Amino acid sequence: MLIKPKDGDKMAQELILDDRKKEILKAIIANYLETGEPVGSRTISRELSISLSSATIRNEMSDLELMGYLIQPRTSAGRIPTDKGYRFYVDEVMSEKEETDKSQGALLERVDKLENLLMQVAKVLAYNTQYATMVTTPRLRNKQVKFIQLSQVDEERLVAVIVVGDNVAKNQLIRVQRALDNEEVLKFNILLNTFLQGISVDEINIELMQTMKRQAGDGEYADILEAIFEGIVDAVHQAEETTIYTSGASNILKYDELGDINKATALLETFEEKTGLSELADETLKAEDNNIQIYIGDESPVQNMKDCSIVTSTYELPEGAKGTIGIIGPKRMDYKKVVQTLKSLTDELDNIFRKD
Repeated sequence: MLIKPKDGDKMAQELILDDRKKEILKAIIANYLETGEPVGSRTISRELSISLSSATIRNEMSDLELMGYLIQPRTSAGRIPTDKGYRFYVDEVMSEKEETDKSQGALLERVDKLENLLMQVAKVLAYNTQYATMVTTPRLRNKQVKFIQLSQVDEERLVAVIVVGDNVAKNQLIRVQRALDNEEVLKFNILLNTFLQGISVDEINIELMQTMKRQAGDGEYADILEAIFEGIVDAVHQAEETTIYTSGASNILKYDELGDINKATALLETFEEKTGLSELADETLKAEDNNIQIYIGDESPVQNMKDCSIVTSTYELPEGAKGTIGIIGPKRMDYKKVVQTLKSLTDELDNIFRKD
């Protein structure tokens, strides 16, 4: 006899997720993560640490389905986890004491530039997990100028290295009307750092520019100073913009549940356009701490990833600027491996940044 919805809801409320149900549910989800196939009672009976008959397991699976942790995709088939089931599994995995896997460190090589390191991180994660990955550049907390270094490239160009508040460095090529000698370049370096160190780029105004021009002592430097100002402002604005590096987008298309042409197209567009990924990064950075965040199915802040699971974390530079690292895969992803990988990676990044 079919149970009326209201009766089913009442029964579900009366059921308790006891230790036996928890063990069966974890076994079902673990098996489904590995195979991608609905899981039956006979399969689970061989994997449990306790001895239970297939009939008992079927009864418990029916209860778990009534409670919303499992669904039966078709008659006479096994069960697969719902989003609620995945959430239970993730919470259980996260509460367990896990060993830190240090193998990630061997794949991360020391690089000179943060951008190169972050691109490498995205590739390493995609290779290790076989899922899709994203890594963002750090988000500036302030726009104060910390240091400026001008160098002559050739007769028509200077290169300015601008370090802003969170120790984020940007290079900017600046075209000038004539070549400068070493003494003039030194003079500009002293002038720029004397006036601009410690102030926000928003405070670089016409009045300040006029003061610096007078300090330079010669009208012939006016055009050069204006070109330098424009270069500095452009560099800081570039530093404010978040760059997102991605890798392994095709990996998640290997999973049948994401292989539908419409879903696949939407996912690939998300990785290409990166607008949704930027929103995901914003959501991750809103967290009060640096703990790992896990979004399952409809929990995802990215519309085109409602059929996926997303695991994110943040890394932090010594001065406090933060960036986001994310791993995107099917709901049946290997959560334990992904979480361990992210923890190991953030530890490795901390070590690299402390050595800088």
